Amino acid sequence: MTSKLANVATLAVRCPNWVGDIVMATPVFECLRQSLPRTRIVGVIKRSARGIVKDGPWFDALIDGNDKTWADFARMREQIRTEAPDAAILLTNSLRSALTMRLSGVRQVYGYRRQGRGVLLTGGPTASHNGTITPVPMGRYYLEICRWLGLDVPPRPRPTLFIGEELRRRGEVLLARYGIEEKDFVIGLTPGASFGSSKCWPAEYFAETAELCQDRFGAKVILFCGPGEEAIAQAIVGQSKAKIIDARTGGYDLEVLKPLVKRCNLFITNDTGPRHYAVAFEVPIVVLMGPTDPRFTNDNTERTIAVRKELDCSPCHKKVCRRQHECMREIRPAEVLAAAERLVSGCG
Repeated sequence: MTSKLANVATLAVRCPNWVGDIVMATPVFECLRQSLPRTRIVGVIKRSARGIVKDGPWFDALIDGNDKTWADFARMREQIRTEAPDAAILLTNSLRSALTMRLSGVRQVYGYRRQGRGVLLTGGPTASHNGTITPVPMGRYYLEICRWLGLDVPPRPRPTLFIGEELRRRGEVLLARYGIEEKDFVIGLTPGASFGSSKCWPAEYFAETAELCQDRFGAKVILFCGPGEEAIAQAIVGQSKAKIIDARTGGYDLEVLKPLVKRCNLFITNDTGPRHYAVAFEVPIVVLMGPTDPRFTNDNTERTIAVRKELDCSPCHKKVCRRQHECMREIRPAEVLAAAERLVSGCG
């Protein structure tokens, strides 16, 4: 089957907005690069997230995908017009992302036909069956667009992240600043979630888990928190008797987070973006899941144990719990330690 993009000279790719979704979309980037070796591929991605795809071979240029304000939208539209793409692929589901491409002069726009934007699209798959959207791993969801376009989709896609030489050195400098040596067993903790508080395991549970893991594995524990999550980090460090390395003291961003996560021997995390870094680097993961449906991320989980409670309200996908947060509070540190032991012993 001939690809619908066979004669496209320049292709714009509207990347997902969330960190984890960008990582899960990397098989799409790889598929496009392999299938269209002579096409100029332009990534439209939030400036704050550029570090995720940096050093990868996928894009020939990047455009800031922040279009929240009129000024941002006007700037992005002008940059897209300058690149003059023949076609665009939308890995976002919003009506606005389709409208932005059309108003930027892109004549062929492909993506999922949902949220009433079908009239703005040249074509694309549908996400629903009999009006109901069936949860599937997001990596496969994104790749279905490539399949619909007639591209060769890999049979067993895996997320991939790249670390260039300069970034590798930056990571080494930070690890040395944190006092992490080559011989150390390192456990990373990620207690935040930009999605909302409903995804967050209680700070006191993370504090206790750090103590349990340090006693059990003799590990060095490093705590990763993003912007707006400072209070969570302070609560964990303040309540735990473990010696916790607060990664904020060295200063890091989504780019240098890559070598830091790769260095970890074990990752304990909420269902949040850095979890998918760990998947890409094949770091064993204990993921604490409450309000989210595991079917959206149930791929490439050979080294992942998801600890969750099946309640009458789950999965709710609400940003803030309207009850007592039982789905997360009923997960106890002892359960997390047991899952960590299974992964470390190779029985995960």
